[in-house]
Amino acid sequence: MTILEDLQWRGLLADCTDLAALTQRVASGPVTLYCGFDPTGDSLHVGHLMGQLTLRRFQLAGHHPIALAGGATGMVGDPSGKSAERNLLTREQLAHNVASIKGQLARLLDFNAASNPARLVDNAEWTAPLSYLDFLRDIGKYFSLNVMLAKDSVRSRMEGDSGISYTEFSYQLLQAFDFYHLRTTHQCELQIGGSDQWGNITAGTDLIRKKLGEPAWGWTFPLITKSDGTKFGKTEGGAVWLDPQRTSPYKFYQFFVNTEDAKVGEYLRKFTFLSRPEIEELEAKHAANPGARDAHKALARAVTALVHGTDALNATLKASEILFGGALDGITEEIFQDVVGEVPTKDVEAARLAAPGASLTDLIVHAGLAPSKGQARKDLEGGGIYLNNARAGEITRTVTVSDLLFGKYLLLRKGKRTYAVLRVSG
Repeated sequence: MTILEDLQWRGLLADCTDLAALTQRVASGPVTLYCGFDPTGDSLHVGHLMGQLTLRRFQLAGHHPIALAGGATGMVGDPSGKSAERNLLTREQLAHNVASIKGQLARLLDFNAASNPARLVDNAEWTAPLSYLDFLRDIGKYFSLNVMLAKDSVRSRMEGDSGISYTEFSYQLLQAFDFYHLRTTHQCELQIGGSDQWGNITAGTDLIRKKLGEPAWGWTFPLITKSDGTKFGKTEGGAVWLDPQRTSPYKFYQFFVNTEDAKVGEYLRKFTFLSRPEIEELEAKHAANPGARDAHKALARAVTALVHGTDALNATLKASEILFGGALDGITEEIFQDVVGEVPTKDVEAARLAAPGASLTDLIVHAGLAPSKGQARKDLEGGGIYLNNARAGEITRTVTVSDLLFGKYLLLRKGKRTYAVLRVSG
C-alpha cells in the first residue's frame, strides 16, 4: 500500500488539487511537503495532531517533511473557521509561543534521520525582511480580488455580522507566499492541512503555477469532530493540550480512553501508526465485546506514547490502576493529584491526625463513605474499607500523620469503586 493509499484508507483525504498527478509524482521518488502551525498559543492541542502525524507518515514512507511555525502569519491571524477576528498578539507573545511550539513539533518528527531528516522553519525569517511595496509588486499582482473574495473563509465572514478586516483578508497571500518560498528554497511540492485550509492552500498552488510555471499540490484532511458534530479536542475543562504542564499525560490518556464507541475505529486509523490488520482486529474485538474496551485502551496507549513518550505512558498506566485498587508504590504526587481529581475530596484538619490519631470510623463518615459510625463499623468488619488501597479491617484502627500520602492525603475506598480523598488542611 502506498502512502497516498494508506492516507485514504485512514480517512485522511478531504481534497487534493490533482490526485492522479500527485500519485504519479509520489511514485517517482521522494517529495518534500510542509504543514504550517500558527502560534496563537504557547501549546498545540490534539486538533493539531493530524498535521504532525501526517507529516510523520510521509517521513516514514521516505519523504521529506517540513514543519512550519508561523511567526509571521501568527501576527495576522487566519480567518478560516473563525466567526470573529482574533486578538492580535504582541511580538513578545509570538516569540514565546513559537519557541514553545517548536519543541512540541519536534516530538513526532525525526530531525536526525539519516536520509530524510525533518526540517523546522519559521516564516518570520523570510517574511519580516520583505517590504510592503515589494510584497505587493512581487506577490500581490498574481492574485485576483474576485478569486480571493470567493474563498469560503472570506465569504462566510463577509456574510456574518462582524465582517473581515483587511489584515485577515490578506492572510491567504502570506500563506501562499510561504508555499512559494519553500518551493523555491527547499523544492517543496506539497502542502497539507485541515479541510478549512483548502482556500489558503490552493492560493499557494496557484501562485507557484503562475510565478514559476512549476507543479505544486495541496492535500487536506477532514477536520475531526465528535459524533454530534461538535469540535474535537474539547472537554469541560477546556482544550486537550500537547503541553504536559497544561494537560497532564494522565488526563491526556483519559481523554482518548473515553473516546465514543462510534468514533474509536476512526480515531485508531487517524491518530495511530497501528497497521491495518491490527486496527481491523481491534475493531472486531470491539464489535464482539464493547465492554472490554480493548480498542479504546490501544488508542489511548498509542497516542499517549507518541506525544509524551513511553515513560510518561507507563506512569499513566500505573496511575490509572489506582482507581482499580492498584498499589501506590512509585506514584508521584503530580500523578496522584490528577487521579484524585476524579473523586470527591474533603479537607480534614491536621490536628485531628496528631497522636494518638483520628478514628478511622470517624474519617469514613467525614469522607461521606458511610452515613453513620455504626454503618462505618459494619463496613470495616465486613472487610469493605480500604485505606490507601490497603484493606483496613479493624474497627479500632486509628489514622495518624504517618498514614498520609505525600504528607497531605488519605485515599479511602468502600467496596470496589467508591473512592474519597481527605486532604489535610491547617
